[in-house]
Amino acid sequence: MDCSVSNALPKPKAISVNGVVIAREAIAQEVQNHPADKPIHAWQAAARALVVRELLLQEAARLGIETEPLCDPDGRRETAEEAAMRALVEREVKTPEPDEAACRRFYEQHLQRFRTGNLYEVAHILIAAPRGDEAARLAARVSAETILAAVKADPHVFADMASNHSACSTSAAEGGHLGQITRGQTVPEFEAVLERMQPGEIAIAETRYGFHVVRMDRRAEGQTLPFELAKERIAGYLAASVEHRALAQYISILAGQAEITGIALVAADTPLVQ
Repeated sequence: MDCSVSNALPKPKAISVNGVVIAREAIAQEVQNHPADKPIHAWQAAARALVVRELLLQEAARLGIETEPLCDPDGRRETAEEAAMRALVEREVKTPEPDEAACRRFYEQHLQRFRTGNLYEVAHILIAAPRGDEAARLAARVSAETILAAVKADPHVFADMASNHSACSTSAAEGGHLGQITRGQTVPEFEAVLERMQPGEIAIAETRYGFHVVRMDRRAEGQTLPFELAKERIAGYLAASVEHRALAQYISILAGQAEITGIALVAADTPLVQ
C-alpha cells in the first residue's frame, strides 16, 4: 500500500484579504518585528499584522483618503501607505479626551502607582552559599548567626567583620556599606527584609546568594505624588488606552466585513462606539 499521499502534510493555505494575497516573503520580513517564544507564534503575529495593514489600506482606498506624508522629529518621512493609514484612523476612529473626573478616579484607584519607593541606607555582610547545597546553606546560616551575635554585642566590629568575612567584595571594602538603595535595586527577598527593619536594627536576610547580616542605618518613607502632578501622565495613559481599544474595535469591524483566508482574525459586526 502506498501511504505517501495520505501521510503528506497539507500545503498551507495562502493568506489573503479580499483576494489580495499576503506574500510569504513579506511575512518572513515582518517576523523580525514580532519576537515570540516560538517561530510559529512570530510568524502568526507577523501575518496578522500584515492582514491588518491590508485591511486599513483597502479601506483608505475605498474611501478615497489621500494625505501628505509627515516627517517625525528625527526627519524620518512616512511612506504614502503609512500616511493613508494614519489619515484613515484619524478620520474614522474618534475617542473622547479623558476629563478630570476620570483622571481622579484612576488616581484614587491606583494610588500605589504614584508612590515613590522607600529609600534605605544599609550595610551588610554576605556569607555566600549556593542554592541547592544544603550543607553550605546550613554552614552559612550558622556563620551569619555567629556574626549577628557579635555585632549586636559590639556594633563597632561590623566594619571589620565585613572586611574579613563578607563575600560581597564591593561593599566589604567599604565596611559593608551598600549606600542608599531603593526598590528594584536588590533582589526581592532582600528588599522584603529591609521593609520590616527600622533604623539601628540588625537582622539576617536569606537570599538566593546566601545569608546577609544587614544593618539598617537610615530609611526614608516613600511619598505619594499629588494628583495635580500626576494628572497629565494619567490623562495621557487613559487617552492611549481608549485609543487602543477603539482602534482594535475598528479593525475588528473591518475584519468582519472582509473575506480573509489563511489566518483567523477576531471579527465583529457591531458598529464602532464613538
